[in-house]
Amino acid sequence: MLGRRTLLIGLGSSLAVACGRKPAAPEAAADHAVLPFANGWRPIVQLPGKRPMLQLTTRPPQLETPFAVFDDGLITPNDAFFVRYSMGELPLDLDGERWRLEVAGAVQQPLSLSLAALKAMPQTEIVAVNQCSGNSRGFSDPRVGGGQLGHGAMGNARWTGVPLKAVLDAAGVQRGAAEVAFDGLDGPVSPKAPDFAKALSVDHARDGEVLLAWAMNGEPLPFLNGFPLRLVVPGWFGTYWVKHLHRITVLDTPFAGYFMAKTYRMPDNSCGCVEPGTKPESTRPITALRVRSFITNLADGAKLAAGKPVAVRGIAFDSGSGIRRVQLSADGGQSWQDTRLRESLGRHAFRGWDATLRLPAGAHRLMARAESLGGEIQPLQASWNPSGYARNVAETVRVTAA
Repeated sequence: MLGRRTLLIGLGSSLAVACGRKPAAPEAAADHAVLPFANGWRPIVQLPGKRPMLQLTTRPPQLETPFAVFDDGLITPNDAFFVRYSMGELPLDLDGERWRLEVAGAVQQPLSLSLAALKAMPQTEIVAVNQCSGNSRGFSDPRVGGGQLGHGAMGNARWTGVPLKAVLDAAGVQRGAAEVAFDGLDGPVSPKAPDFAKALSVDHARDGEVLLAWAMNGEPLPFLNGFPLRLVVPGWFGTYWVKHLHRITVLDTPFAGYFMAKTYRMPDNSCGCVEPGTKPESTRPITALRVRSFITNLADGAKLAAGKPVAVRGIAFDSGSGIRRVQLSADGGQSWQDTRLRESLGRHAFRGWDATLRLPAGAHRLMARAESLGGEIQPLQASWNPSGYARNVAETVRVTAA
């Protein structure tokens, strides 16, 4: 349990940094980062349970993983895992001993389950990517509203818990049920604001992969990542991964909550995009991840030795079909070479890859492009939508060989 005083002290310190009162001891390079787009200055703060991370907002706390972390290994450490809240009131007095998960609605037997009761059920684990739907939004051109995120609002962890299907089966889902809604203990700062709740179809909720997770990488969930229980929806964007989960409601009609019906929605077409600066005629809820890859060991502006072997490595993932291949280009996408895929941690996890290049003297534009086993290939041109959701263009890393 993380006490209210401990977290408030941490939040207060980070607020001071965000307001321009920089710490006196660290040098400038140690207390902030500058992301490569407009308004890219970010304070680096350390909240309880986290290492120094890039701060986007203080209330609610939003933290980005420093991108170099993704080159350290395929599993994102708990203390480096990104933090994203839509609600500003956090349950800082949450007591795991008193907490209960309520299961109600169109069920034969409503349930009230303690954490111990959940842990007594058959456990399972899955390695899966959690990515914010607005990850990389700051690169949208023209610029869009919302948190101007770099590439650090994603992470890959080993989640332990009980399948949601087992809990729903214990409650007995009634015939004709349509959806299952999920509500966490974080709430709006104003009673007039809508609460954050999400929903899945009954079939999706009972697919056996959706998880009620209490552990992350072998440790209890950090408070800022959902303690004591969060929903894990492998292959879908993080907006569905409800934190501090305390209520599950089975519905006999489609859920019409604000964060399903009004926001977290994309243009209703095959690309999920519209012409820059325009609005879509119709929208649909954002759902499954898109195939992505990143170069992790070389930063934009890197200086390399001409004519000598250069190791290039990175990560790729998709919505769960798995990665077929990752290709690498050193000339801005004009030609490509296959990379070597490393061992798979599962179809929902980061997949590591590596390759070797020999670059002649001069400037080079490196790009990685992933293809999923489902046939989805990263585009070479970025698409656009008004919310900056689901970016998956093949990103460019500019380097110079000399």
